[in-house]
Order: sequence, then structure tokens, then C-alpha cells
Amino acid sequence: MVSPAMKFFENLEKAVFLDRPNRFVVRCRLGGRIAVAHMPNPGRMWELLLPGVTLLVAQRIPGGDHRTDCTVVGVEKGGMPVMLHTQRTNDVARYLIEQKRIPALENFAVVQQEYTFGRSRFDLLLEGPQGRMVVEVKSCTLFGHGMAMFPDAVTERGRRHLAHLAELARQGMQTGVLFLVHYPHVDYFLPDYHTDFAFSRTFLEVRDCVMLKAVAVGWDAELCLREDLVHELTVPFDLLARETVDAGVYIIIMRLEKGCDIPVGSLGAVHFKKGYYLYVGSARKNLQARMDRHRRQGKKLFWHIDYLRAEASFCAAVPVRGTVVAECELAAAVAAVSSWQSPGFGCSDCACPSHLFGMAGDPLKNPAFIDMLLRMRMGALGPLLPCCSTPEHSRGSHTQMK
Repeated sequence: MVSPAMKFFENLEKAVFLDRPNRFVVRCRLGGRIAVAHMPNPGRMWELLLPGVTLLVAQRIPGGDHRTDCTVVGVEKGGMPVMLHTQRTNDVARYLIEQKRIPALENFAVVQQEYTFGRSRFDLLLEGPQGRMVVEVKSCTLFGHGMAMFPDAVTERGRRHLAHLAELARQGMQTGVLFLVHYPHVDYFLPDYHTDFAFSRTFLEVRDCVMLKAVAVGWDAELCLREDLVHELTVPFDLLARETVDAGVYIIIMRLEKGCDIPVGSLGAVHFKKGYYLYVGSARKNLQARMDRHRRQGKKLFWHIDYLRAEASFCAAVPVRGTVVAECELAAAVAAVSSWQSPGFGCSDCACPSHLFGMAGDPLKNPAFIDMLLRMRMGALGPLLPCCSTPEHSRGSHTQMK
């Protein structure tokens, strides 16, 4: 039986996700009506908020947006609930520390939540045998293929927190970041260097002075904490250092509002039907600059994509950084989930039939595309994981906590 102390939400209902008008609002079908719900999680959550998924919603959550009907607190993924309420993650972290379930923090007690130190506000202030410690808590909902990653969107605030914690540590303060992964079936954690290169580089830079710890937790159908599923994750720092580079492959997602014929360099006039287009490219260096170039309009037409981009609206740039996935491998993976392709487009220097693919609907709302992306970003790392972690990193120890 679940202890009441492990229950963080009351009176939950199930709803069907429809769409997300903005970061903090979703529309869902609740009890036969369309409801507007507060989303207390600013993350992208591409892999979770797919049309038709089941949400867990609660009424009258303190601090919620009272202009909405209810608050989203969880979502089902693979038959298991994933907790989404970022503010409640601090309560979960406090409970786990008090129950001595966080390795290296067993001898610490929580003194205060929401502690301001200098120019930053941190989530927890702890007291231990060697004095006080400030800890920032991060809620992680991005996972797949035995791996969890954070963040799922660029977080300059999160990067500044890491830098400030390192500054405090060098002044003699004990500091740490606790990443709570709301899914139990993972073994490894990495900062998402594909999505937030700057955060990931800072994560690497501060690892010797800031405690960086990731712990997975599991939830039952009523969003009660499953203490039997709490476990620490390994951070493979060697792999992270090798793969966090401004190079790799990418997908540029564009949209044509109507079909048209477009002259494309040596290909001549090419007919493009209405829909979404996915262009696969690569950059041996300056990957971010390459993607930024594709975003811009009004540039000199040089590559095949430049001609299409002049007519199509830009939707997203989706990088797969590092050395593991090759451009042609990514092109084949995108081809497998797309509806059509443009022969000869963007592949003059390889044997691929095309590097441009099409879909009628938004690929970021397409489960097959999202699964492919997780496989390229996380699954491809699988063969490298057993040999990249050291016992020290597996324990999550660091110089400050010795």
C-alpha cells in the first residue's frame, strides 16, 4: 500500500490531449467537453504531447492559472505516467532527501526551499556535517532507449545557475544540481547537447566542483511515488566530452502553404506539393551557424535547399550533434518515416536518392518521426555506453563531496 506521504496530487482525472496553444496552456477533452488546462511545465515535450495521448489533470492546484479549468500534472507514456508539474518536483526532491534516498545526500537535512543566494534563487538549502549546501532541482521528462536528457529546450537560466553554483563552490560553498527523471526505466543521464550546446558545455566545465546527480523515479496510476523504483543514473562524462561538439547532422523542417514549381539550380524546375519538407544536411564544424543560415531569408542561393527555403516558411532546425550518426544514415531514417521525397535533391555528393523528404502533417506531431529522432539522438549512443563510464562517475561522486 502506498503511504499518504508519497501522494503529491489529489482528485486526478484523465483527459485526452488535443493541442497546445502556448507553453503554459493546453486544450484537452475532459469528461465529454473541451477544457483549457494550465501546463506548469515550459518544456517542449515533443515526445510526450502527441495528439491523442492521455493526460492526468487535477483541479485547483495552488499557484495555477485561474483562467483555466484545471492543471495538467502528468501524461501517460508507454502505459506509465510521467509527472509533469515542475514546481512539485521540488517537493519530491525534498521528500527523497528526507527519506535518505539520494546518494551522497543521506546526511543532509532540508533547511529551506526557495533560497536566494546573491543574484540567483535556488530550490533547496541543505544542512550537513560539513555545513550548508545549495541545490538546484531540475525536472527531466525527456527519455528513451535507456537514456534521459535535460533540457528539451534551450535554457539560458539553467546555464546561468550552473555557472553561479560553480562560482559559489570555488568560494568554498557546497553546491549541487539534482536532476529528477520522471521515468524509472533508464540507466544513463546526459545533458541534451543536441538541443542546448551551451548548457552542456557548462555542465562539463563545472563537473569537478558542483555535484551533478541524476535520479530516476517512478509513479503509479494515481501519481503516487513508487519508492521501489527510485535509483541513481550514471553520467557518462567521457562520452559527453567527446560528443558535445558544434558539429554533426541536422534536419531543417519547412512548410509550403501551397504547391508550386521552383527552379532549383542544376535540377531545373521542380514541383513541390503542399506540405512539410524535411531537409537533411551536415556540418563538420560550426553546426549552429549552418542551421542559422538556413533560417535566414534573402541570402545568396547556393545549395539546393536555398531555392526551396526562399519559398517555404521555416519551422524548426533539429540537430543531431556529435560523431555517431552520419548524414546518409540520418537521411535513410527520415526517408523511412516520410511520405515522399524529391529525387536528386541535396545529394549530389553521395549515393542517396534524396536528402529532401515530405509529409502532409507536422513531423513534430508525428509519433514515427519523434521515435526516429530519439533513436538517432539517444539510441545510437547505446553501443558506446558500457565503455565510457568510470566507477567514480557511476557513483556520482566528486571532489566537493569527498
